[in-house]
Amino acid sequence: MNSPFPLKRLLASTGLVLGTLSSAHVNAGTAFVHLFEWSWNDIASECENFLGPKGFDAVQISPPNEHISLSTWWARYQPVTYTNLTSRSGTEQELQGMINRCHAAGVKVYADAVINHTAAWNGGGTGWGGTQWTLLDHPEFSDNDYHSDCTINNYNDANHVWSCRLSGLPDLDTGSSYVQGKLAGYLSKLKGMGVDGFRIDAVKHMSPGDLQAIVNQAGNPWVFSEVIGAAGEASEIQPYNYTFLGRVTEFKYGTDVASNFNGQIKNLATIGESWGLLSSSDAVHFIDNHDRERGHGGGGNLTYHDGAKYNLANVFMLAHPYGYPKVMSGYNFTDTDIGPPNSGPNNCQNGAWVCQHRWGNIANMVGFRNYTNGTAMNNWWDNDNNQIAFGRGNKGFVVINNEGGSLNQTLYTGMPAGDYCNVLAGDNECSGDVITVDGSGYATFNVTANSAAAIHGGQLATPCGDCAEPGFPSLYFRGTANNWGSTAFEQVGENTWQLVVNFDGQADQRFKLDIYGDWTENYGDDGADGTLDKTGADIYTSVSGNYRIEVNDQSLSYSLTEVSSQQAPVAVVTPSAVTVGVNESITLDASASNDTDGSVVSYSWSSGGSNASTSLSFANAGTYVETVTVTDNDGLTDSATAAITVTDPSGGYAQNFTALHFRGTPNSWGTQAMTLIADNIWRTTVVFDGSSNQRFKFDVSTNWDENYGDNNADGSLEQGGNDIYTNVSGTYLVEVNDKTLSYTLTCVDCGSHTSNFASLHFRGTPNNWGAEAMQLVADNLWEISVNFDGQSQQRFKFDVSGDWSENYGDSDSNGTLEQGGSDIYTSVTGNYKVQMNDQTLIYSLVAQ
Repeated sequence: MNSPFPLKRLLASTGLVLGTLSSAHVNAGTAFVHLFEWSWNDIASECENFLGPKGFDAVQISPPNEHISLSTWWARYQPVTYTNLTSRSGTEQELQGMINRCHAAGVKVYADAVINHTAAWNGGGTGWGGTQWTLLDHPEFSDNDYHSDCTINNYNDANHVWSCRLSGLPDLDTGSSYVQGKLAGYLSKLKGMGVDGFRIDAVKHMSPGDLQAIVNQAGNPWVFSEVIGAAGEASEIQPYNYTFLGRVTEFKYGTDVASNFNGQIKNLATIGESWGLLSSSDAVHFIDNHDRERGHGGGGNLTYHDGAKYNLANVFMLAHPYGYPKVMSGYNFTDTDIGPPNSGPNNCQNGAWVCQHRWGNIANMVGFRNYTNGTAMNNWWDNDNNQIAFGRGNKGFVVINNEGGSLNQTLYTGMPAGDYCNVLAGDNECSGDVITVDGSGYATFNVTANSAAAIHGGQLATPCGDCAEPGFPSLYFRGTANNWGSTAFEQVGENTWQLVVNFDGQADQRFKLDIYGDWTENYGDDGADGTLDKTGADIYTSVSGNYRIEVNDQSLSYSLTEVSSQQAPVAVVTPSAVTVGVNESITLDASASNDTDGSVVSYSWSSGGSNASTSLSFANAGTYVETVTVTDNDGLTDSATAAITVTDPSGGYAQNFTALHFRGTPNSWGTQAMTLIADNIWRTTVVFDGSSNQRFKFDVSTNWDENYGDNNADGSLEQGGNDIYTNVSGTYLVEVNDKTLSYTLTCVDCGSHTSNFASLHFRGTPNNWGAEAMQLVADNLWEISVNFDGQSQQRFKFDVSGDWSENYGDSDSNGTLEQGGSDIYTSVTGNYKVQMNDQTLIYSLVAQ
């Protein structure tokens, strides 16, 4: 895997790279980059030295207008005047020079245009370029050119959003012909300087008609509109209402991708319009942007702080054919208001700048996207979890490993036979390993943990005398701790590999390092001096516990550092399934999420919220899924989902039943009304506990006069039929088709977690030794809530199948289970969450 950090040797042979790449990739038009808060001179150099050679279509620049005199990043979004173009990024002359130089390098320039409002900071002052201003007095505008003084507090009223102030910023009357003319003049001036397009800021705060008039007067330049499509807001300010003007930002894409990279990326096989995203031809999408990486305008996105996972998400975005992708590139920060560093990126050698676009896996994927442009996705493969692969016609193929273990697969690529450069294996596209596609279109991929590989027809393997010498292509741990198997290291930086190993301190405990996992090239330590020697002696150690082994493949030094055993948090969302009406608000709560060895420190909802709870409403009937991802103080994450069924009472759906009710042991045979959600389809949400003799029926009129069961247990109902038995446990959507008389149960909180057990049951004195099903809530983690009464001889055990054939107790009373072990005694009283890890066989009781 190439390093997910700025790559210092990327242009070691600049003349060669420019000569061989620029003519092939200029104006490919498939991906662009936002160089956030870069100066005009630095952007010009980057266009010449990197963006052009790497095939970036365009660069988005910060707003080119005079702004308030303040060091924060958001100072750029408080315009003082549109006449003076002096800004923190430079003068008007430097702006013109940058545009000319980027064009010469084959890179377009998109300007961020802030035209909804003007400055408010401190009510007035002197702008960055020396212009005097007050709240409603600017060189172009006076108080008659603004909407009335009101603050936006109702996003369900589009006119209110369009005419009141956003965060106290004076709202320009964009319906005024005078205001439209001034704003159009500003865009026209930039267009005349060579600006190729505009990102229009805060578009949902302007009516589509007003913006159309401004753009028309400016000569209809290419634009994309920043519109955050928040659920529950007025339909008039949703993204689809602005697509007639040009492309629109698709914020949901970033949160959807983040939810799956924090869950299971196998689900990304279908991402696109069917997920409720804008059409591909209308969307500008991104993994994160300057707002979202700071938690502004909603959260839930991956950012550069997420390291390899963020890198892989960008690889996926650039490999997948959806939309017009934008790569984010900014600077390091902890204070979310802080402005850019005082000194520039210095060709990305200044560590204060993150330079995400120079991370090799991101930069080199732009060439992949350029070459495969116009081809559809095909030949999808996944391991039913977090390893995926797919092709782009017969032009390219990508493999993404979002797991902690290595990926070794022979896959059908659909590509012509030949030797291809793995463009993600080195700084330059052909500086790493070569992947061979055979005559049948198959290739073997060996991809280390949390990394990726990609091949395309634009980078065939050829002799490369000037390429930089790579480090290890892979690295494996082999020793007594893993029975001399091959456990892959993760490359975490340039020349740096890491792996956490559990040592037991046994006699003669030792290990070696193996490059390919087949002993053909291996390393030990002849002098026991912390420096590796090729085919050296076994490395002996007496340590016990979890240790991080770090290896530098350039200096051949290695080290062992003790690390604590960390448990991931458990995400819980309540309710996990619910039915509401159109525009009816529902609150989802994740405050019950917990972490056994620390605390939950942040929440990220797929709809954009960052609090422990979120409130949603939906304008259209249908079924929606909301995902919350929680992060603990160790940086570990877990996700939970809620299924939301939205009904429209006035939908006019066809129905054969006048009503329908669920009745059974889960609701003590009460009458739980079901909701008509589509033609002939009734639905309700039921929590099953897997208890003995658990069963149910359907009742039309609540009086049993017309009821339905299932005589044959075949999923088809018969009037007056038998009770329907089920041993499921968890929250399920129960649906009935009153035309076909079929019914289904669909689990909404079972997830797709890995487990060593097919099921698990709690049995003990609190439930009279019954078999009460436990729920799989995370990988290998089962839990159940139990009410303990503290009685004498109170005890319990764990039973896999509910028949005692495989059961677990604790013979040593040390918190670790043994198969067939002794009853577990406890004196606790009250409600406790009982958890059991079926991999470590560790169990715990947590008071609720």
